[in-house]
Amino acid sequence: MNSLGIGMTSERTRQRMIDRLRVRGIGDERVLMAMAKIPRHVFVDEALSHRAYEDVALPIKYGQTISQPFVVARMTEEVIRHDHPVKVLELGTGSGYQAAVLSQLVDEVFSIERIDKLTRQARRRFIKLGYRNVRCKTGDGFAGWASEAPFDIIIVTAAPEQVPYALLDQLRVGGKMILPVGDHLKQKLMAIVKTEHGHQEQYLGDVIFVPLLEGVVR
Repeated sequence: MNSLGIGMTSERTRQRMIDRLRVRGIGDERVLMAMAKIPRHVFVDEALSHRAYEDVALPIKYGQTISQPFVVARMTEEVIRHDHPVKVLELGTGSGYQAAVLSQLVDEVFSIERIDKLTRQARRRFIKLGYRNVRCKTGDGFAGWASEAPFDIIIVTAAPEQVPYALLDQLRVGGKMILPVGDHLKQKLMAIVKTEHGHQEQYLGDVIFVPLLEGVVR
């Protein structure tokens, strides 16, 4: 396998994942093209690399998971739905897969992870893969990254039980925060749009977690 891990899976295997996403309703070709470029198996543990292109969430180290491709695609569609975001803040770096997908579609990605060992692993992946527009750090995601604000988009990959409204202070007017809200069994996917005098909430669908750690947005 070369340094990018490209040789581990065939282009046809990766294309099957893209075809499944398209069948399930992912219609933004920009998102599909970005995900077709990303070697997802580089972001999972080697023992599970043979399952990297299945439409399931997979466990990574320290009790965390890499999100199901459909969930990544659905949230990414919302990120770029109306315009071209310049600066995106991601809360919950994890393996770095979501940030890698975003890096293909926005100018700058800032990602925060609470587990330092995951931050370091993700940073090494970004460097190896040449994703030079991604910056990551270890910290409390719900404190945001004030020194880099304002952001066009804040995307939360780890679901809180309640919307962290304080983070709206780090969004530009017209920007939005995209996040699932709920518990480990069922979550609502929401977009919170910052307005000049407050915010507006948009319901985007349900995220339901079923056996094999598969998340389904309905």
